[in-house]
Amino acid sequence: MVGHSDDVGELATAWCAGDTSRGRTAVITGMAGVGKSRLVAAALDVFDPTPSTILAGTARLHSPAPYDWLAAVLDRTSLPPTTELRAPADALAWLAQDPDVPRERYAPDALLRIAVRVVRALVGGGPAVLVAEDLHALDPASLNLLAALAATPDLPVLLVVTSRPPAADEAGRLVARTLARLAGGAGAVRVHLRPLGRPEVADALTQIYRPELVTDAVVDAALRRSGGNPYQLTELLADLGGRDPAALIAVDGGRVDGPDPQPRTQLTARERDVIACLAAGMANKQIARSLGISVRTVTVHVSNLLRKTGTASRTDAAVWAVRHDVGPTVTDPSEPADPLDPAGATEIEGPGSGASRRWSVRLPPVAAKAR
Repeated sequence: MVGHSDDVGELATAWCAGDTSRGRTAVITGMAGVGKSRLVAAALDVFDPTPSTILAGTARLHSPAPYDWLAAVLDRTSLPPTTELRAPADALAWLAQDPDVPRERYAPDALLRIAVRVVRALVGGGPAVLVAEDLHALDPASLNLLAALAATPDLPVLLVVTSRPPAADEAGRLVARTLARLAGGAGAVRVHLRPLGRPEVADALTQIYRPELVTDAVVDAALRRSGGNPYQLTELLADLGGRDPAALIAVDGGRVDGPDPQPRTQLTARERDVIACLAAGMANKQIARSLGISVRTVTVHVSNLLRKTGTASRTDAAVWAVRHDVGPTVTDPSEPADPLDPAGATEIEGPGSGASRRWSVRLPPVAAKAR
């Protein structure tokens, strides 16, 4: 969140400002890797009062279907009896994308009204936060639902949506119209995340390395090679492997000079993080929370890992990581901290009703080879 403290503060202000009995919307846009999911997580941590409910959903990657956002919410939420949701059982099964859904379906307008009632019932008396990540990948029914929720009177929620800039095709134009509707509402907050500038890159480097090691030449090299993209900067520093950052200045074929601290096996630094989490037995949602990325991004990484490692399952990929001694870019909390990286330990957020529930995790042997 280097350089984005004002953005976190703006979201926190949107949460606590004004009458909590009415809804507000926050639209967060930016290219891939600029930290949209991390910004949402950071804001949820500081919201005061604590949200009574957080309903979060995103698109399904491989098999998109109508109402993906609500289906994801229902999959993660302990549902009250159907009567309390004010929804017919067959309609709820269709909204939840139940594989045994009845063949008879409701008219689109009727189903939209039922979906709004279901969300209202889940929110209860509020105040609650609705999070819709990767709006650009959601299906049209989900886009209509989110726009309807933003316009629903007396719904005590803050609707937070994240999206990449919409594409120029027909689907992108629908996303653009939805973003315009959401951002044009009364009291809406619009946050556009841009790449980091030189001062922010320097700030990020000094949080990892001793200040005397962060020379102007090192900052310029990091900015040039990452383009100021926080994700690319993280990958770059992970590939550096804890060595003197002066190695960033000398580039040989696009790789950092010096001995390679561990076998790369054509995996990116983030893929090594993900495969270590797989070895720790984490589900995609837990991996997303611990690494500060979206569940959709985790799904992409897992798919890439299965392809690159030639494995058929998550378990096989974890075994592959152990056999090939491929470690993540974090250190085991039980190990001494690296002299260039005093942070050392890693904290992982666990499931529960509040974002403050955390525990320390001792990573498996594969994670002990971080550097």
